[in-house]
Amino acid sequence: MAARRDFTRESLAAGVRAGEKRALARAITLVENSDPLAYDLSSPFSQGALLGDRIRLADHFLDPGVFIRSMGARGHLGGLAEATLQALLVLDAAGKELVFLETVGAGQSEVEVIGIADTVLLVLMPGSGDSVQALKAGIMEIPDVIAINKQDHPAAKTMQKEVRSILSLDKERAWRPPIVLTEATRGENVPGLWEKIEAHRAFLDGEGLLEQRRRENLAGEVLAVASARAKAHLERAVAGDPELRRLLDEVQSRELDPLSAVREIMDKVFHLGDGNHRPDTH
Repeated sequence: MAARRDFTRESLAAGVRAGEKRALARAITLVENSDPLAYDLSSPFSQGALLGDRIRLADHFLDPGVFIRSMGARGHLGGLAEATLQALLVLDAAGKELVFLETVGAGQSEVEVIGIADTVLLVLMPGSGDSVQALKAGIMEIPDVIAINKQDHPAAKTMQKEVRSILSLDKERAWRPPIVLTEATRGENVPGLWEKIEAHRAFLDGEGLLEQRRRENLAGEVLAVASARAKAHLERAVAGDPELRRLLDEVQSRELDPLSAVREIMDKVFHLGDGNHRPDTH
């Protein structure tokens, strides 16, 4: 058994910049542990997840030129883990030019990936209920490229027409998401799909949108992390303060309305009044 390597801050930074896999794994672990890249659903009870990517991508997992990091969503909504963007920044610091980010499988509201990825690829499969999913506005507003896999399925062409019809309703979008039919198990038209992904990257570069998109993503990450930490602080404060717990008890017994409880809790924990308090009189 190889001895465990202990990283100093300097050696860890140097290892990340060099793209060393062990350093990347340790750095991403630090990101995860400080703020609880394929993502799987987590059990709401054990917080465990079936991280099947290492099984499905066995050939790539064993490739020394590929780094795969699986992370559980841990109950975080939006289709991604909470520390996603920070983990991607670690990979960016390591000089990784291409990073593929797989979500847990997005529904109508699980569209957080649009605030992180440069290019969003939506993969649909005919005959699996995806035609209904495609009609949901939330999921159809995020993709830059759409792949309909299993192109030999009888319903593939029908799904392509349905999706194209939905996309045609958005007249203001500068980039029109292309729809590509593929057969992944045989690699059919996968090169064509990659060409569309590269075309979107060229579009972002040509219009000066790539840097703007990344700046917006980083600003959103600041607010998201601040929100998560504020929530954690609030939960700890309520758990450790009998007076705040009493407010929750009064709401549960219907002696106090929720908004009044919120005002008092926010005022005590964050010193944030909403202007609705009656002014003190002396």
